[in-house]
Amino acid sequence: MQTLDGLPDDFRDLLLELADAGAEFVLVGGWAMAVHGRTRATEDLDVFVRPSPDNASRVFAALAAFGAPVEQHRVSPAVLAKSGYGYRFGVKPFLIEVLTRISGVEFDDVARDTLDVELEGRTVRVIGRLALLRNKRAAGRLKDLDDVEWLEAHHE
Repeated sequence: MQTLDGLPDDFRDLLLELADAGAEFVLVGGWAMAVHGRTRATEDLDVFVRPSPDNASRVFAALAAFGAPVEQHRVSPAVLAKSGYGYRFGVKPFLIEVLTRISGVEFDDVARDTLDVELEGRTVRVIGRLALLRNKRAAGRLKDLDDVEWLEAHHE
């Protein structure tokens, strides 16, 4: 099983709260690239959550237990239940983004093919290679296209 070496404490703590709350989530973005073998600079933690009422309640509970400023930001479970909303808090390089939609893929597609990462006795799911490629292509930023090139050159 893969590990998340070098994960900042706040990022680790949020992932643990999400896992303990039973939330459906998948790690995406730069930290997912690290799990796939490409360590590069990243300024945030990107977590893709299932946009459903039940899951939104679990995600909200995890955010509150973590200490996210959900009350001050007027974030509610209802907001997290909608596809397309993203809740961002913190400051770079410790910014956290909780996403209910990402480019090029739906949550169910991502959830079908994940890598498992062990984190303090919990399992954290990480976006699989094929979904990551689709997501990075659809995002289309230079750094994403560079990640696509790297992923294509380095098959698992």
